Amino acid sequence: MSDDHRTPPRLPDLRASDADRERVAEQLRDAVAEGRLDMTEFDERLDATYKARTYGELEPLTRDLPSHEPVTASSAKADLIKHGAAPSSDPVAINWPERMAEGAEPTSTLGFAFWSGFGRKGSWVVGRQFTAFAMWGGGEIDLREARFTDRDVEIRCFTIMGGLQVVVPPDMTVVVRGFGVMGGFDDRATGEGTPGSPRVVVKGFALMGGVGVDRKIRRAEKLRQREERRRARLERRANPDD
Repeated sequence: MSDDHRTPPRLPDLRASDADRERVAEQLRDAVAEGRLDMTEFDERLDATYKARTYGELEPLTRDLPSHEPVTASSAKADLIKHGAAPSSDPVAINWPERMAEGAEPTSTLGFAFWSGFGRKGSWVVGRQFTAFAMWGGGEIDLREARFTDRDVEIRCFTIMGGLQVVVPPDMTVVVRGFGVMGGFDDRATGEGTPGSPRVVVKGFALMGGVGVDRKIRRAEKLRQREERRRARLERRANPDD
C-alpha cells in the first residue's frame, strides 16, 4: 500500500493576515488596560505585531498573558465567523453582556478618604451600591473597565471640603441626582447609553467640596486611536506622493 499521507505545512510558518495581527493587538490593549503591560512594553510588542509576517512571529507576543489564545489559522477563521467581520470591526462599542458579572462578589462597596485619597479603577467588580466619602481628601471611581453584578447601580457620593470624581464611558446610561451646599455636584454626564448598558445613578451631596461625573473614552480606545494615527503616519511616509 502506498503511503498517501502528506506532511501538513508547519503552522508557525504560515503567513498571517491583517485580521490576525489586529486580534493580537486587541489582546495587548486589554493587557494594558488591566495593568499587565506598561506603555513601553505595549509599544514594543505592538510594533512587533504590525511587523509580523507569520503566525510564529505573532504567537510569542501574548504568550505570557492570561488572556493568551494561540494565533492560528483556524482560530482566526472562527473569530471571523463568530463576529461576521474582522475581530475589531467595531472596536469602540462595549459588549455589555460580557461586562455583566451577576452573582459575583463585588470587589469593593466603600471608598473612604480622610486627609488622604482612594481609587477604584481597572477591571473591578461593582455591586448594586457603592458608597464614597471624602473629607479633606479625594477619591476616584472609574467605571470604564468595570464589571457589574446588576444592571441598576447606585453610586453614593458624600464629600465635605473634599473632592470625588466618577468616570464613566461615553456609552453608559447615567443619571446624576446629587446637590451641592457651598460646593458643586456636576450633572453634565446625565444621558442615555447604548442598548444593554447598566443604569448608573450618581447621588449624594457636596458640602464645601465637589463631585464631578465625567464621560471619558476607555484606555483601550485611546490606544486604538493612537495606533491609527501611527499607522496613518507610516502610510504617509511609505506613500509620500499619495
